[in-house]
Amino acid sequence: MKSIPASLTIAGTDPSGGAGIQADLKTFQELQSYGMSVITSIVAQNTTGVQDVQHLSESMIKQQLESVISDIPFQAFKTGMLANIDIMNAVGEKISGLETPYIMDPVMVAASGDPLISEDAQTYLRDQLLPLTTVITPNIPETEVITGKTVETSEDMQQAAKQMVHEYGAGAALVKGGHMQGKAVDFLYDGNQMHTFTADRIDTTNTHGTGCTYSAAITAYMSQGYPLPEAVQKGKDYVTAAIRHSFSIGYGSGPTNHWAQREEKVK
Repeated sequence: MKSIPASLTIAGTDPSGGAGIQADLKTFQELQSYGMSVITSIVAQNTTGVQDVQHLSESMIKQQLESVISDIPFQAFKTGMLANIDIMNAVGEKISGLETPYIMDPVMVAASGDPLISEDAQTYLRDQLLPLTTVITPNIPETEVITGKTVETSEDMQQAAKQMVHEYGAGAALVKGGHMQGKAVDFLYDGNQMHTFTADRIDTTNTHGTGCTYSAAITAYMSQGYPLPEAVQKGKDYVTAAIRHSFSIGYGSGPTNHWAQREEKVK
């Protein structure tokens, strides 16, 4: 019987469909990885921001994880929104023994700059979950929270990536340059080598869910057996196309186009 690559996302929801669990599952489907999900928080949000949130209980999160882990094998998984220590503890308890690539999208800071998780939860994520990762994928504000240092240059980005690996125990660190000026340059440090990924910067405000989509794409490609640097390159190509053909819908920052790469191939 043919083996089917499968990916799991552990995150919060987005009823408007641009970010969170919904964006992850769309990405898995487009990249031909069977998608599964464990919901940590139910979030009322749209292109304009977050209106309300309710967190699931630790026991319910554990049960969801057990339901998946006990039944269907997956070849890679990611985490997104883990809002508090109870949720992080529930997830950490269930994933700590898995020998499966773990991609962490550390959803810590809103686009407005407001923190999404408390300071003690930030510390817990860094100290308890970060050492379990295959790769962490922070943007610049999240990188500054994790390292406690200001990131203003490409050299700062590279040093931060090394710090997350050597000081905090991440398997690898992908520091994304979406908040910088000029080309959209990301740096991946795998413990031995620094890899650089560059794409044109696209003039659009429709970037809702880009971090979710990028990390989900990396997860999908890793579920198919691609080495980390190749999975990151293919993931960056995917999210760049999704931004290039993003949607001007809603009253705020519109979502990316999860089927854009398919359309580009047809053309």
